[in-house]
Amino acid sequence: MLGSLSTAATGMSAQQFMMDIISNNLANVNTTGYKQSRAEFASLAYQDIFTAGTPTSQNTQSPTGLYRGHGVRTVATNRLFTLGNIKHTGNPLDLAIGGDGFFQVQLQNGQVAYTRDGSFKLDGQGRIVTSDGYIVVPNIVIPSDATSVDIAPNGTVTVMGANGTPTQVGSITLVKFLNPAGLNALGDNLYSATSASGQPIQGVPNQDGFGALRQGYLEMSNVDIIQQMVGMINAQRAYEFDARVIQTSDQMLQDTATLKR
Repeated sequence: MLGSLSTAATGMSAQQFMMDIISNNLANVNTTGYKQSRAEFASLAYQDIFTAGTPTSQNTQSPTGLYRGHGVRTVATNRLFTLGNIKHTGNPLDLAIGGDGFFQVQLQNGQVAYTRDGSFKLDGQGRIVTSDGYIVVPNIVIPSDATSVDIAPNGTVTVMGANGTPTQVGSITLVKFLNPAGLNALGDNLYSATSASGQPIQGVPNQDGFGALRQGYLEMSNVDIIQQMVGMINAQRAYEFDARVIQTSDQMLQDTATLKR
């Protein structure tokens, strides 16, 4: 019975972790470019009382064995990089990636981070930056006399000057990873590469498997609210069942302690 107490406790801990993941997904349901996470679990070690195939007599053997599990553990938080809904904004500096790829931004320490959030702005020097002021890589400067900005699906940035002459001022490139789930989430819609994600593979939008850029659009969160609500109900019920196991085991121990000869 003491084993059931610790086993049920691991289940409660796992379901609490599941609720933490779900709550973060729901909190970011309107976060631009957010990718929902999923908790993954594995069973703990088993205690083999005897294994399948153990002889039970001179001519027979056990067909199944006898063992007891010791609960569950959380093994991974897997981020799902499926494409979110594309929302029209009309802002010429808003960009959505219609497929694979990440934008590159330079942090204050010089490190390059990666994002799916294309809600870009101009800073005081005309550079294209994120909402937090991080410079988009490669650095593209929009002239102060530009009357319009056009960003093609392949990332080419063209501005219309005051004299009506179009001028190409640069091209936005993308990167992708062999294992995007291995990226390290930094917060602020940013990721950094790890040994698990692999090194960034740079390319041109709308070519070689990279998604095309869509000017005037933003990719919204890919959180499925209904799926998250169902997961929350399942986690709540499983938590309640594990708590009931602890209560029942405690009552059985109490009954055993009060036995009289």
